[in-house]
Amino acid sequence: MLKSMTGYGLASTEYLQKKITVEIRSLNSKFLELNIKLPRSYSERESLIRNEATKAIERGKANVNISIEQSDAQESSLLNKDKFNAYYKQLTQLANELGADTSQLFQQTLSIQDVWSVQEQSLDEEEWKVIYNTFLKALENFNQFRTDEGKTLSIDLEKRVLLILNAIPEAEKYEKNRIPAIKDKLDAVLKEAVGSDNLDKNRLEQELIYFIEKFDITEEKIRLKTHCDYFFQVMKEKEANGKKLGFISQEIGREINTLGSKANDAAIQKIVVGMKDELEKIKEQLLNII
Repeated sequence: MLKSMTGYGLASTEYLQKKITVEIRSLNSKFLELNIKLPRSYSERESLIRNEATKAIERGKANVNISIEQSDAQESSLLNKDKFNAYYKQLTQLANELGADTSQLFQQTLSIQDVWSVQEQSLDEEEWKVIYNTFLKALENFNQFRTDEGKTLSIDLEKRVLLILNAIPEAEKYEKNRIPAIKDKLDAVLKEAVGSDNLDKNRLEQELIYFIEKFDITEEKIRLKTHCDYFFQVMKEKEANGKKLGFISQEIGREINTLGSKANDAAIQKIVVGMKDELEKIKEQLLNII
C-alpha cells in the first residue's frame, strides 16, 4: 500500500476555556526531518511526541505544531497594567525632555516584553491527556490524508507501468521484419564489395547469425516484463516501499535502454522513446512516495 510523503492532519479540542490545536504537515525529503513545537510547560513530553511521530511519519520533512489558545478573559489578564503605566509615564516624560516624537509611544510600550505577564502553567496531567489524544487524532487524520494521496498515486503509477508493458507487444510487431531487412542489407553490401559471382553464401549466413544475436531483444523483453510485474507486486504489499520501487524503476530503465540500443529499427526506437517518457513520469511520482 503506497503512502504519499506529502501529508496534512488537523485536530482541535475545547478544554476548560482553552482551545487545543494540533497541526501536522509534511513535504518530500529523502529522510525524516521532524520539527516539533509545543507549549513550554509541556516541553518535557516532546520525546513522547517525537517517538510517536517518528513511527507514524517514517519519511518526509514534517512539522508538528501543538498550540493552546486561551479564552478572551484569560488573555486580558496577561497585560501587567501597573508595569505598562510605569513604563509609559517614564518614556513620555523622557520623550518630552528630549523633544522626541511620542506618536508611536503607546505601541512601542506594548512591545516591551516586561509588560506582559508570562504565566506558564506547570504540567497538568489531565490537560496533557487531552493534548496527547488530540495529537493522536491529528496523526490519524494525517495518515489518512497520506493514504488517500497514495491511492491516487497508485492509480497513476499502475497506468504508466501498464503503458510500458503494452508497448512490448507493439515493438514485437516490427521485430520480425528486422531480420529480412538485415539480410537484404548484408547481401547488397557483399555483392557490391565482391560481386554476385564471388559471394560466399556461408559467410553471409555467418554474418547474419552474428547480427541476429547482436540485435536479439528477447531477453530484454522478458526481463522488462518481469520487472514490471514485480513493480505491481511491491505496490500491493502492506509496507510503503517507495525506495524499493525506485530501485525497481532503475532496473526497468536499464532494460528499456538496452532494448533501444539493440533495436536497430526506427519504429521500435520510437516505441522505446515512449517507454522512457512514461518511466520518467514514474520516477517523478516515486519521489513523493514513502
